[in-house]
Amino acid sequence: MSIFSYFTAAHLARFFKVMRQEGWRPAVRRAWYYLRLAARGGGHSALSASPDRGRPAPGPHYLDRVWHDLAQAGDFSADAAPALLMGRRRLALIGDLNLAQCRKYRGRQMAELCAAAGVEFAMAEASDPVRATALMQEATHLMFYRTRADAQMAMYHCEARRLRLPLAYDIDDPLFSVPAYATYGNMAILPAKLAAHLQAQAPGYLAAMAQADIVTVATPGLAEEARRFCPRPVHLRRNFADAETLKAADRALSETVSDRGADAAFRLVFTSGSQGHEADFAGIAEAVERFVTAAPGRELLILGHFDTARLPPGLRERARHRGFAEYPEYLAALARADAALMPLGDDLFNRCKSAVRALDAAAVAVPALVSAVGDLATLVEDGRSGRVLAADAGPQTWFEALEALAADRAATRALGQAARTDLLARWTARAATRPHVTDAGLLDWLRG
Repeated sequence: MSIFSYFTAAHLARFFKVMRQEGWRPAVRRAWYYLRLAARGGGHSALSASPDRGRPAPGPHYLDRVWHDLAQAGDFSADAAPALLMGRRRLALIGDLNLAQCRKYRGRQMAELCAAAGVEFAMAEASDPVRATALMQEATHLMFYRTRADAQMAMYHCEARRLRLPLAYDIDDPLFSVPAYATYGNMAILPAKLAAHLQAQAPGYLAAMAQADIVTVATPGLAEEARRFCPRPVHLRRNFADAETLKAADRALSETVSDRGADAAFRLVFTSGSQGHEADFAGIAEAVERFVTAAPGRELLILGHFDTARLPPGLRERARHRGFAEYPEYLAALARADAALMPLGDDLFNRCKSAVRALDAAAVAVPALVSAVGDLATLVEDGRSGRVLAADAGPQTWFEALEALAADRAATRALGQAARTDLLARWTARAATRPHVTDAGLLDWLRG
């Protein structure tokens, strides 16, 4: 396959999608990776060549010929699980790692957890069978992340069973739950065809999940939902502040501490990592507009996906919107805020949500105002490290909470410092093997 065959409409559309979502640097970096992979003959099935004489034509899977030769030699299945034959433990993670936040929170953080548990780690994109199947040969444990059942996943599952690898499935959103999608308030913001497409994919995620030995999830709410649909043991693995977060946060704080003087503008920030979060913000838009327009020097900064045309007119004039940036630039912008807004509508999908936005805010000592929905309240202690507002709190409650923060900026900064102190004590890689972050059952599986 020629490198030039990668310059198709589909590949270009994917390039521009990544550029819109994550910025031009990650898009170029990822495109360069796949071009180099293509130049080496990877990134696609090597079985498109003519079959050797005496062997059947290849089937649809990358490993079809390998399996055929092993079966004919009478050596198809491993005699025992590699974990019984190797003195070390090595986890291979294969997943949908296209989004930067997925690679960070469920990929690289799994690497830090494994390091803390004394387990080796490597990961691969599910779309790269060359690397993925190579990693499986050296693994003692296998984990799939956010994958759907399809022909390629069937191949990976077959190879995992051939190698007798213990198999886990990891997911951080209720993508497998039709009820979660059907009642998700944010779906009303998405185009109807996209919303229908997302819901239609749910059974594929569930089918992939059901083939694993254990399931790992990011929040207690998601664990409860997974147990409704899947009979496998479900274990919790919360997200935490990894080395990348702490390094970027320290730099951001050192560069922005002077921006928080008593006379500086009072800045609110709202972050959105995907489409549809205009629905979450709509519940507090009236309160934020009233707060921002009540006094000069008050601002709203929106980071990430957001259609500002949906803001109330008075707030739209006082809001600034910045699209996706590299993670250090994102934290630098977040660090310049006085408070972070994290409203969530109380629906089944949001009750499964993790607290990654609260982790980011705490890393740069910014107090968060959160809805008591999902896992957000786990990271925020009301009145000490931020504010936790009832799931049904109305605009007046949010307005009063904002006014209280603006009235005593020293107390507001103290909330942010308490949030960072808690983060460093309870939510870093050093705490990754503690029960409040990772279930003992998952650690037992890794070491067993």
